[in-house]
Amino acid sequence: MQAIILAAGMGRRLGEYTKDNTKCMVPVNGVRLIDRLLGQLAKQDLKRIIIVVGYQGQALHNYIEETYLKPQTSDFRHLNIEFAENPIYDKTNNIYSLALVKDKLQEDDTLLIESDLIFSDRIIPMIVDNPYPNLALVAKYETWMDGTMVRLDDDQNIVNFISKDAFDYNEVDAYYKTVNIYKLSQTFSQQKYVPFLDAYTKAVGNNEYYENVLRIISLLNNHDMKALPIGNEKWYEIDDKQDLDIAEALFADEKDVLRKYYGRYGGFWRFPQMLDFCYLVNPYFPSKRMKDELRANFDTLLTEYPSGMKVNTLIASKSFGVSEPYIVPGNGAAELIKILMETHPQPLPNGRGGKTGFIRPTFEEYPNRYDKDSQVTFVPQRPDYRYTADDLMAFFGDKDIQQLMVINPDNPTGNFIPKKDILRLAQWCEERQIRLVVDESFVDFSEDYATNSLLSDEILEAYPHMAVMKSISKSYGVPGLRLGILCSADKELIARIKKEVSIWNLNSFAEFFMQIYNKHEKDYERACAKFVAERADFQEQLQQIPFFHVMPSQANYFLCEVLPPYKASEIVIYMLKQHNILTRDCSLKPGLDPTKQYMRIAVRDHADNTRLVNGLKELAK
Repeated sequence: MQAIILAAGMGRRLGEYTKDNTKCMVPVNGVRLIDRLLGQLAKQDLKRIIIVVGYQGQALHNYIEETYLKPQTSDFRHLNIEFAENPIYDKTNNIYSLALVKDKLQEDDTLLIESDLIFSDRIIPMIVDNPYPNLALVAKYETWMDGTMVRLDDDQNIVNFISKDAFDYNEVDAYYKTVNIYKLSQTFSQQKYVPFLDAYTKAVGNNEYYENVLRIISLLNNHDMKALPIGNEKWYEIDDKQDLDIAEALFADEKDVLRKYYGRYGGFWRFPQMLDFCYLVNPYFPSKRMKDELRANFDTLLTEYPSGMKVNTLIASKSFGVSEPYIVPGNGAAELIKILMETHPQPLPNGRGGKTGFIRPTFEEYPNRYDKDSQVTFVPQRPDYRYTADDLMAFFGDKDIQQLMVINPDNPTGNFIPKKDILRLAQWCEERQIRLVVDESFVDFSEDYATNSLLSDEILEAYPHMAVMKSISKSYGVPGLRLGILCSADKELIARIKKEVSIWNLNSFAEFFMQIYNKHEKDYERACAKFVAERADFQEQLQQIPFFHVMPSQANYFLCEVLPPYKASEIVIYMLKQHNILTRDCSLKPGLDPTKQYMRIAVRDHADNTRLVNGLKELAK
């Protein structure tokens, strides 16, 4: 068997990365694609490797010569590497590159591989060891994929190649993407592929793709080519900068993998098979009915401008039951947090104030947006980081603060202060003219979710020094819409924040969500009730893990102390590498005991939660 690597393309979409190099010379996590590929091929019994070069071909030729063919101590000196050149790489496509080596293609069974791929070490043995002589590796269609798609019959025969022009999004459930790794038998190349290749290039030209020849052969209904689905094996095709970024996360080594994922701050839909237990959303809302209504209006919402602040304030007021002068909607709570933390209360007449009280551990976006020298921090001393309103009043009673920040339920501890006690704290702050900021983004996950919110005119007016933040993204399961609200009877504060945001700070989808929400409010209440029951079940499952101490929570996550002999990072990496589940290592979070290890685990639906627990149980064995 031999291998043919197509490496003539220019890789324009990679920009500066391919200014002086062809695509296969681009490093992924410090290892060039060509080095990774040759290392994988070196483990096979190949008679030769033929590399078709073009753009920056001499540079690639020189690199391989120096790295693999000259050093006598090289581990790859047994490789027999040949080169072929495509001199008109800028005027042709890969069908011409393959046609240049068609004679060699007919001399042996061949692995045909494109050079811009990165894939797991199990992929090449998978196709080589399969007994079928003509195979195309394929992967179930995912949204990131582009290029040639195929359809299969029940016997894994390729019955059709789908061109870009024929691609139909209504049919994606039946599509597989070619991985661009093929095994072609010598007989197939001699009797089928090369004759059709000659006829096709003569009739159509050289600026085409070699898969088009396979497509024509598939139409003969003789099932010469079978597909081999790769299942959950990792692979990626690197065409542009975004592809490179994703590939570096997928194939990061253990010391970098968490940084590569955590540093993305979301966007995990680019990894469709991965379960995300880091980011915190409602798993049971929006309902299918609400999603259908959003889909039905997709074209209009995509192509029309959203309303400005005046209209969106009105819609937010309608949706969440707070008067217009008391509410401001934001492009996610993050936008409002930034402005709020930069909008300091006015100094008191006695000169006291200027500092803000924080509780740690907490959601770091708040203290990160505030001057470090003006922070007064309370760290709970009770077991499991529990604290009460009385604890806060006792601690901050003699502190020089003018603002107190409380997340309820708290993140990441899940600690919850009952509503009656929060109102006592609000009264205590009123008497001292302290602005109390309550972030109740997770309050709808609490057991008495229907009555625990502070969002009502009556409550806000009773405590005008209080401001209430709510992330709609988390509670309502729509983080992609970027929607949050801030409410207060301090009309000057609300008016000031409205002036700080842009006139179109909400997109049309977020606006429409608020517009239709009240029609679906009963579904939301049912979702919250379903969530509370699922959290209780999930807590029981997590408590079965011997290396976890699970802390009680009224939010949609659990803070778990990781017990010896494990470290949190070890568990996170194991779950990601072995089960494609991303969890959060919280061990370095300010306020947590630095001598202990911690993880925060989100609550998802029952099937996902069970999958996580099963993975943890495997580790426990």
